[in-house]
Amino acid sequence: MHAVGRELRVPGRRVLELGTGSGALAVHAARQGARVTAVDISHRAVLCARLNAALHRQRVTVRHGDLSSVARGRYDVVISNPPYVPAPAALPPRRGKARAWDGGLDGRVVVDRVCATAATVMGPGGMLLMVHSAMCGVDATLDALHGLGLDAQVIDRELVPFGPVMRSRLLWLRDQGLMDDEQQDKEELVVFRARRC
Repeated sequence: MHAVGRELRVPGRRVLELGTGSGALAVHAARQGARVTAVDISHRAVLCARLNAALHRQRVTVRHGDLSSVARGRYDVVISNPPYVPAPAALPPRRGKARAWDGGLDGRVVVDRVCATAATVMGPGGMLLMVHSAMCGVDATLDALHGLGLDAQVIDRELVPFGPVMRSRLLWLRDQGLMDDEQQDKEELVVFRARRC
């Protein structure tokens, strides 16, 4: 949220949130004066985001759809907190709550799609703000964004306690080499900013 607030100082920017979930980031962006469109594949998430926008008296257009359904508009800013938790299944689930956090074996299935989608919907000078766990590979995300012709960098990092999903997968994550034995109860979240030149 801090990154969104810092980057949306100019009111009236066109913002797209990919995978809005509860709509918290979309509502926050709307509070900053942005014109916000939010998209999610979950019908429940869409209803939740619409309700949250109404409760906070913010205008947010919330649409149901997959990342591939996003029109190639000209957004000034794309924001996303995609599913990034590494999971034993190669692909994220198609239904259920785990769809909100499972990101495939290395946590990158949705992360990589968000990068590719953002690159197609940003106008000149457009910007992507995305957060994910360092466990998914910071360099892999920077490489993906650079490969799409974007100027990308890490703008923030924060250690946060594991939530219930990460705690439940602790042994599996260690077995996969995604975390070492010394990491006990925290993960590093990384915020990326990528600009179209």
